[in-house]
Amino acid sequence: MKRKLGQQEGLEVREAVLPPSQIQLGSERPGGTRLIDTMRSALVEIPPERLAGVVLLSDGQVHDVPAGVPPELGGAPLHALIAGRKNERDRLIVLEQSPRFGVVGREVMAKFRIEDPAGGTAPVTLSVNGEVTRRLDVPVGRAVEVPITVGNPGANVVEIEVGAGPSELTLDNNRALFTINGVRDRLRVLLVSGEPYQGERAWRNLLKSDPAVDLVHFTILRTPQKDDFTPVRELSLIVFPMRELFEQKLKEFDLIIFDRYESGNLITREYFRNIAEYVKSGGALLVSVGPVFATQRSLYRTPLGAVLPAAPLGDVLETPFKPKVSEVGQRHPVTANLPQAGAPTGDPEWGRWFRLVTSRTERGNAVLSGAEERPLVILDRVGEGRVAQMMSDHLWLWNRGIDGGGPQPELVRRVAHWLMKEPDLEEEALRATAVGGRIEISRRTLATTFPQVTMTSPGGATRTLDLRQTAPGLGTAIVDVDKPGLYRFDDGTLRTVAAVGSPDPLEFADVRATDAKLKPLVEATNGSLMWLADQSEPDIRAVRPGRAAGGSDWIGLRRNEGYTVAGINQLPLLPGILVALAFLMAIASAWWREGR
Repeated sequence: MKRKLGQQEGLEVREAVLPPSQIQLGSERPGGTRLIDTMRSALVEIPPERLAGVVLLSDGQVHDVPAGVPPELGGAPLHALIAGRKNERDRLIVLEQSPRFGVVGREVMAKFRIEDPAGGTAPVTLSVNGEVTRRLDVPVGRAVEVPITVGNPGANVVEIEVGAGPSELTLDNNRALFTINGVRDRLRVLLVSGEPYQGERAWRNLLKSDPAVDLVHFTILRTPQKDDFTPVRELSLIVFPMRELFEQKLKEFDLIIFDRYESGNLITREYFRNIAEYVKSGGALLVSVGPVFATQRSLYRTPLGAVLPAAPLGDVLETPFKPKVSEVGQRHPVTANLPQAGAPTGDPEWGRWFRLVTSRTERGNAVLSGAEERPLVILDRVGEGRVAQMMSDHLWLWNRGIDGGGPQPELVRRVAHWLMKEPDLEEEALRATAVGGRIEISRRTLATTFPQVTMTSPGGATRTLDLRQTAPGLGTAIVDVDKPGLYRFDDGTLRTVAAVGSPDPLEFADVRATDAKLKPLVEATNGSLMWLADQSEPDIRAVRPGRAAGGSDWIGLRRNEGYTVAGINQLPLLPGILVALAFLMAIASAWWREGR
């Protein structure tokens, strides 16, 4: 076509090529084939009165066709030559509804349909964060709704993939990707306090200051055995809902906190057993102990002791000390980079505590140490749940700013969110984040070495990545990518995924050749539309303005009769000597006539 156009006398041919990839990785720019935008940019430098016409070579899948005729055409005809064949067959998935947000632990609905000229049913696989959650057969051409459980706070990458059909042009449109951002509902926290002390109000105020927390505070102000001769008429007649809290509705709480609680105060061994089972089944427990933990009334001597990571040794150290991040705590995200923690080999800039219950760590990781390098804060996983144990009741000193204070709110926030399985605080985690045309991979671990990570691209090619330590317990790698889709990462233990590019790119939504999208624009400019499979080399004719500009086997270009001054040549009308002679003769003749 370019050769035939170049053979036309008096015609200047200009070519504008669409970039091969219209998918802007990590960009908010519209995707798809922006063919009309490319045409308009090329026509900006051409005066409309000189434009003979425009010829588009495309498969017809153009995603920026305007409703009216672009003014840059200036009345010139627009022709479209469609590559491909009529009635092409391809199976594809169309995403009709994709939720952007969802509450963690609850279901959201996604809607899609499968298009396939062959009809029948098609096998579909549903995956969340790279893990297959459901397989089903769905009827072709009918919208289908599927429930998706939001498993984690933050990004949940969902992939819906349909198996290959009998006729396929590409498999890139056999999958749909979208991301559900998981958000937590209001957190229900049960705070169980022992005898009142200065730190009780600090715990309560800290939890009440968060508007997303629903707090139930169970405190012992007066034991059943205490007899102080208070008149019956002044006693409360409301029975505390013990059975409702510790049996019927126990699993409704996201976090249970025991603050200096001792056994024998109302909560029976059966209720403690319920709490232990609650933890093993996925619950979260935080225990802050006081001196009574070292006695016979210790919580460790109840059924709750089965899930506690540290056992009391029977001693209480009453000596000033500064809490310090332990060696393993330097690698744990709960305590890594705590404000004013100081250098790993130095002392933190925190205020001192003055009491520590000695203990033996039987499980878990002691992320903070106290006096004599003894465990202060221990984190542990029990079954499906998690436990945090604090071996001192002097956390409130930081809140009061005594001796300079410390990061009490940040420490409690991190511990609580780790207990509730916040992904950003996982000590063993593999993450991949797409940023522009690259993917950033990070691996959190308590080990001192990092495993290799295998990356699998959307096309199935694999690549091994070595991680470089950028902080204690944190290894990272950055890889450049040039193809959109779902990238999978596996280190042998953990797996994750990253979605690169537009979640549902228009470029691959439908790859079947079509003339329907360009036909209205072609007809509005009196141009011609033809399939190259039927007419591979249409004739080119010059037509006058207002005449038909196309037929079944030819395309017309407007004859504008325009021209361009390419250069100027000057030639003398007469030789110079003759001009001078004629000039002298004219002067002589005038002089002779005047002399008479």
